[in-house]
Amino acid sequence: MKHIARKRFGQHFLSDAGIIDAIVREIAPEPGDAMVEIGPGLAALTQPLVERMGRLTVIELDRDLAQRLRAHGQLEVIESDVLKVDFAALAASLVKPPAAALRVVGNLPYNISTPILFHLLGYAHLIADQHFMLQKEVIDRMVAKPATSDYSRLSVMLQWRYAMDNVLFVPPESFEPPPRVDSAVVRMVPFAAPPQVDAARLGEIVQVAFSQRRKLLRHTLGKWLEQHGFAGTFDTQRRAEEVPVDEYVALAQAVPP
Repeated sequence: MKHIARKRFGQHFLSDAGIIDAIVREIAPEPGDAMVEIGPGLAALTQPLVERMGRLTVIELDRDLAQRLRAHGQLEVIESDVLKVDFAALAASLVKPPAAALRVVGNLPYNISTPILFHLLGYAHLIADQHFMLQKEVIDRMVAKPATSDYSRLSVMLQWRYAMDNVLFVPPESFEPPPRVDSAVVRMVPFAAPPQVDAARLGEIVQVAFSQRRKLLRHTLGKWLEQHGFAGTFDTQRRAEEVPVDEYVALAQAVPP
C-alpha cells in the first residue's frame, strides 16, 4: 500500500537515485559501522546503507512506517520521537569493535530539525560523525561566518562543538512530495578536544546576545553581564553577529557560576 506523506511529521521522501548515491558516497559507510538513521521513511537511503554495513538501527516516529520497516530483516527499529531517544544508551549497545563511535545520519524533519541538532549536541562526545539532510537555509546558518547575516545562535552553538561542511545541494524535485525549499546535506564532525565550557551557560549568553541582534550588545548582553557579576572586559559596542565563536566561549568560561 502506498504511504501518504503526513504533514504533521514534516514528511518529504527522497526519491532521486542520483542524489541518494551521492549522499551514500559522502557518508561512506563501512561494514561494522555503528550507525543510526533518523527518519528512514520509505528506506530510500536506508537500503543502500544497510547493504554496505549488514545491520542498521533506525528511529521512526510514524507507526505505519515503523511497522513496514520491521519487515526488513537487517534493521533494528526504534519507534519513537527522536527527541526522547537516549543516544548514550544507544552508543553503549551498538558501538563494538571495529566501530570506534556512533555514526548518525538522516533526512531530518524540517519542522523540528533545530531541536534535533540541539538534542544531539549533548551526545557529541559519543559520536564519530553526523550527516544530515536539512533545509538549505538552516545549513547556511549552521556554517555561517561572523559578520554575516546568516551568523546566529545556531552557528555559535554548533561551531563550538563541530567542524561542519555543506557537502551537497539537493533540489526540491529530489523528493516526493517536493518541499517548497531547497535542501542540502551537512557533514558534522565533533571536535576531539573542544573548549571546556558549561554548555547551558554558553547557550544562555548566546541567546541573550542574539535576542535583539540589530542592537549593540550593551543593550542586551552588557546588562546581563552586569547582573551576573562579570568583572572582566568584553566589547559590548558590537552587535551579536560580530562576535566570533571563540569569544563567546571565552566569555562563558569567565562569567561567575
